[in-house]
Amino acid sequence: MKTILLNNRPQGKPTTSNFEFVTEDTELAIKDGEILLEAAYVSVDPYLRGRMSDAKSYVPPFQLNEPVQSGVIAKVTATKNDNFKEGDYVSGLLNWQTQQVSNGEGLNKVDGTKAPLSAFLGILGMTGLTAYLGLNEIGKPKAGETIVVSGAAGAVGSVVGQIAKILGLNVIGIAGTDEKIDMLKSKFGFDAGINYNTNKDINAEIKKLAPNGVDIYFDNVGGPISDAVLFNINRFARIIICGAISVYNETETPKSVSVQPFLVKNSALMQGFIVSNYADKFPGAMQQLATWLGEGKLTYIETIVDGFDNIPSAFIDLFDGKNKGKMIVKI
Repeated sequence: MKTILLNNRPQGKPTTSNFEFVTEDTELAIKDGEILLEAAYVSVDPYLRGRMSDAKSYVPPFQLNEPVQSGVIAKVTATKNDNFKEGDYVSGLLNWQTQQVSNGEGLNKVDGTKAPLSAFLGILGMTGLTAYLGLNEIGKPKAGETIVVSGAAGAVGSVVGQIAKILGLNVIGIAGTDEKIDMLKSKFGFDAGINYNTNKDINAEIKKLAPNGVDIYFDNVGGPISDAVLFNINRFARIIICGAISVYNETETPKSVSVQPFLVKNSALMQGFIVSNYADKFPGAMQQLATWLGEGKLTYIETIVDGFDNIPSAFIDLFDGKNKGKMIVKI
């Protein structure tokens, strides 16, 4: 059995030295009410960086010398719990371990005959729910409006753009390579894209692509990109703060424009969220996502890395934008 522990807290961008691998020969035994799980797929996500710092947040920080956790798809290999049978696949927040024991609480069964197992970490999991609920509950989109999505080639952003197109919006995506911009338009149906690495005036480019202004901004990155969008928001615009990957590794307080004048002048709403805020809406949202996926109205892309030992490096690669869509490690 292999386990990945948080060895020390990152200063700035994480490195592989922040993690420790532990290998044990012991066979895990289960008691009544427990199940034995074998990891199949592990999700790596930008928000994990926040849990690696010893700072107050919406979830407790990871403890040093304890296993890191994230979304995992695992196979039930032994059971003494009547709710699970051998061969079931489940998803949930689990340790970065090849095997582990669980009492089954917080785990959901997933059906690999309905969609590939990895999809339940992405478009049919927290990724899809985050995109759907953030856009609808805060953005309240209306057909004909214009939305800008940053981090648009990532797991959440690519789904947000597709849902917005289904709902009849004009969709502009911001990403970091021409290849990703092409993908946004050809695979995900975005109307336009902006490469933030080659475009030196994002403000002007948004103004050109959205001459009537921006009604909704779905923000996954923060920083200067988001500053540029603020200059283009419309009256009663809705700004959805899902993430801020551009500043997660900053060791000093980032400098940014003051948002208050933009919000006041435009009577605009800016709201941050975490997907669990809308837990009561998960079943309906999941049903809608599954329906759209089955109808071919939604598609997705994954960057799948092979091997348990590559989980830390796959996580670190997120901060260099090496993923297209959802980053997943196949065990």
